[in-house]
Amino acid sequence: MLTGLPRPAFTTLLFLTAIVLGSLVGSLAPAVGSELGSVVDPLILLLVGVLFFTLRLDGLSALRRSRLVVALAIGVNFVVIPLIAWPLSALLPSDALRLGVLIYFLAPCTDWFLGFTRMAGGDTTTGAALIPVQMTLQLLLYPVWLFLFAGQSAASSFGSAGPTLLTWFVAPAAIALTLRLVMRLTLSARVRAAVVSGVDRAVPFVIAAVIVGIFAGNIETILSDVGSFAWVLLVVFLFFVVTFFVGEAISKVARLRYREHALLTMTTSARNAPLMLAVTTVALPDQPIVAAAIVLGMLIEFPHLTVITHLLRGRAARVDQPPRPLETV
Repeated sequence: MLTGLPRPAFTTLLFLTAIVLGSLVGSLAPAVGSELGSVVDPLILLLVGVLFFTLRLDGLSALRRSRLVVALAIGVNFVVIPLIAWPLSALLPSDALRLGVLIYFLAPCTDWFLGFTRMAGGDTTTGAALIPVQMTLQLLLYPVWLFLFAGQSAASSFGSAGPTLLTWFVAPAAIALTLRLVMRLTLSARVRAAVVSGVDRAVPFVIAAVIVGIFAGNIETILSDVGSFAWVLLVVFLFFVVTFFVGEAISKVARLRYREHALLTMTTSARNAPLMLAVTTVALPDQPIVAAAIVLGMLIEFPHLTVITHLLRGRAARVDQPPRPLETV
């Protein structure tokens, strides 16, 4: 999300509420839970559409101006983080949980990280330019990760869902981008910004609706092994701790300026759970545990991003402190 990012505490509470609500409905009224589960597919279409509608396509020239931080961001997100994610996911007790957590880990965020970057005083221009690049890379690499980390069977499942995925993502993306073009031709910049901001603010609520449907329709499967999901939260926490210190070390070695450092920290910390949830729900429709693991990752992510935002802001205050004037005798 961009300028319309709701407060992280509220967003985390919203997702927690969605999990509890979906779980209660699925447990106490299974028929209603089944009905709610059946609306996940259209909600995923809506989610994909709003994600593409709010996609930032401007500022691509910043990629040339900030080649070092762009190269570091792509290198860490698509080379270093997979090397971190693989051994951490091995701590989980089941293949489905490992796959869900890996899918969550391996996709860098393409929306709300920019809001946190802005709050931390980071380079949002380059961050906006990274969004379409990283979204394209993670979608292209998705079947590769399935093949490497889940084996041929999952890759085959993805391959059989290929035409469906094409329909599900090309159609809403085309509609969303066409609407953006129509807006550009018919509306002023101020009105366009207000519309995009309003849609942006709606994204967490769409995600929450998807979460309600997933948990309402699959709570019995999820509750069959509660202890395993506690391991998911622990592994996600360890992942964020490790990636934070890796980012700190790389920023120091590369001698990044503060704004670049803040951008690298945020883009390597935030994960793209909404898009991966959408892709996985379509590519692996009979794997509710995988989808639930992706959702649970967000419960750790938002508090983590809030903490590092405060850490970075404190550092920025020290970096930007003006020098004392020379004393006169």
